[in-house]
Amino acid sequence: MRLWKCVPMMTLLLLLAACGGGGGDGETEAADLRDRYHDMTGCTMEAVVSCDQEGLAWEAELRCDYVPGGESAVEVLSPETIAGVKALLNDTDWRLEYQGESLNAGTLSGEEISPAACLPRLMSALRDGWLLEENEETWNGVPCLRLTVDQTGVKDGKILSTLWLNLADGTPVRGEIAVDGEIILTADFTSFAFYDTMAGDTASESGTD
Repeated sequence: MRLWKCVPMMTLLLLLAACGGGGGDGETEAADLRDRYHDMTGCTMEAVVSCDQEGLAWEAELRCDYVPGGESAVEVLSPETIAGVKALLNDTDWRLEYQGESLNAGTLSGEEISPAACLPRLMSALRDGWLLEENEETWNGVPCLRLTVDQTGVKDGKILSTLWLNLADGTPVRGEIAVDGEIILTADFTSFAFYDTMAGDTASESGTD
């Protein structure tokens, strides 16, 4: 992970603040992969999320439990200076939890996108966004299906999310969020599991005991 360019308090403020910016076989494959996300009850994931805006680099490892249409939880795993910070997000607002205390941190409105909301937004886009592009592309040696989907913002800003899904199992490898043509957030996934997969693994383990 690259060196931090901001003091811990600035890092925490950046987490809370918004980053903003002013039918062939392939289509069938993309639809099949997206169907699993659309039908899932939820997922858990970890990723290194980065935001580079106006010369200030922000980077943190985040864990997210995503629940479609419900409340999703995001926790900072690193750096140590803000590890344990938690954000709870739904469709209208989000709040920060730290050491058991809860703070209302305003609303997700317009094209203001918080780094804390990066992973839930990528999942939302993958589930419900309008497919613009799809092609096979290798990312860091992993054969992927690259999808770009559009979710127009409430202020009519053009929000494009691009995801690289592992062709072997459909899990995300990389994600990017761009507003009006500028990439503002990136996510490099380190782990991912659907809730149904986790439940199946647990049942399998229980059966062997």
